[in-house]
Parts: sequence; structure tokens; C-alpha cells
Amino acid sequence: MAMSSSHLVRVVCRPAQAAGFALAGVEVELAADVARAVEVLKRLCSQPKLAIVLVDAQLHRALPVEVRQRLDRLAQPIVAPFPSPAWDEAAEAEEYVLEILRQAIGYRVRPR
Repeated sequence: MAMSSSHLVRVVCRPAQAAGFALAGVEVELAADVARAVEVLKRLCSQPKLAIVLVDAQLHRALPVEVRQRLDRLAQPIVAPFPSPAWDEAAEAEEYVLEILRQAIGYRVRPR
């Protein structure tokens, strides 16, 4: 079910995560560090039509305590952290990407 224009969602994340959300049709605000995340969150939280702001969990944990407390008190938008993908080994990440490519092009790509 698509959200109406009165219930907007935004994502605040690092550049490496942005492509996945953009492909899903969600508008992304880039924040490479905590200072930028605070700046972006302040701007987003002043937008009356914004319903949900998803924030990379690492950025969210690094926010100053008073900023997190202020965000927690907001009725709208709801600000919630989301976990970053974690790879135990580089091979696991590579295998994941290769499987996505196989599904997209219908051919198994062999790593070097």
C-alpha cells in the first residue's frame, strides 16, 4: 500500500546505504557523520507532512543524548533507527552481490 503524500517517509543514512533505499523509492538524506545527521534531522523534523524518519543505527547511537531525547519526545515524525548490513567476511558480501547479479541478468558471474 502506497503512503499518501500526507504521510511521507525519509531515510537518513551514510552514502554507502543510500542506493538501496533510492531503488525502493524512498527519499534519502545523506549524512556521512554525526554532525551532518543532526543538521539533517533538525531540518526534517520541522516538516509537518513528514511521518517517519529512519536513521542508520550507527548514526543514531552516535547522536548526542539531548538530541536523541528531543527526537524521542516528538509525536511526529517518528524517528527510528534501522540496522546497517553487517558482513562477517568479505566473501559473504561478495557472494551476496554475485547472487543479485545472477538474478538480474540470469547468468552466474564468476569472481576473479
